[in-house]
Amino acid sequence: MSKRVRKAIFPVGGLGTRFLPATKSMPKEMLPVVDKPLIQYAVEEARAAGIEEFIFVTGRGKSAIEDHFDFSYELDRVLSERGRVKDVQQIKALLPQPGDIAYVRQQEPLGLGHAVWCARNLVDNEPFAVLLADDLVLASKPCLSQLTAAYTGGNLVAAMEVPPDQVSRYGVLDVAGNEGNLIKVKGIVEKPAPKDAPSNLCVIGRYVLDPSVFDHLARLQRGAGGEIQLTDALAAMVGQVPFHGYRFEGTRFDCGDKVGFFEANVAFALERPDLGESVRSVIQRYAKKK
Repeated sequence: MSKRVRKAIFPVGGLGTRFLPATKSMPKEMLPVVDKPLIQYAVEEARAAGIEEFIFVTGRGKSAIEDHFDFSYELDRVLSERGRVKDVQQIKALLPQPGDIAYVRQQEPLGLGHAVWCARNLVDNEPFAVLLADDLVLASKPCLSQLTAAYTGGNLVAAMEVPPDQVSRYGVLDVAGNEGNLIKVKGIVEKPAPKDAPSNLCVIGRYVLDPSVFDHLARLQRGAGGEIQLTDALAAMVGQVPFHGYRFEGTRFDCGDKVGFFEANVAFALERPDLGESVRSVIQRYAKKK
């Protein structure tokens, strides 16, 4: 089986209730960080890692995502008529090639594992990536590119250390050994209490997975929170295929959290040559008021 990773799954079926009322009629994945929606950052990261096929697992009310990655004749015409060539080129650049993008519906929000399982027939028998748009990583080398460069087979997950009192928010790795940034894993626990956590090394929303994970997800067993957890399937595969974590380089922002989303906007704006100086001045002005 080829170790090249060509396909990526984007689970985008969640309701985004933590961002109500903004997400009442707009998918949370379409919330903008500076001037690009979260899902576009994820797709661009996947494309930079060599992904060729983009699979979106959607739910009700997610048509804005499909529209975003589709051609808009009206907008193209208006921009062209106004001579906004740069804007036309920028919009066309984000569009996948015809046939490179697919959508499958997750009828019920039964968890991340269930969302990934819904895409099984589109992945087939080859390794694949999973990207959660809520997790935004600012890095000189995109996070998924770091993972695909390190991938040699089995399951590989992006990992970072978190304060011990925050481990109950994550899947937590049970570490068997370290080889630089690569971590040999002997187990994984979903959202443990701090006293029960095997470490404070936690999984964030970037995965490169062996297709045999679908055999375990097909059991549709409920785990933490009454949902079908991807981490439970990965735990069941320990000893069957290699399992590693990867300490990625970069800063991760939890854009499923309001403060994390705000911080991401500040950090990404400061990195922009066209915005950084102005944004820094605004921050300093408000800091002085404090």
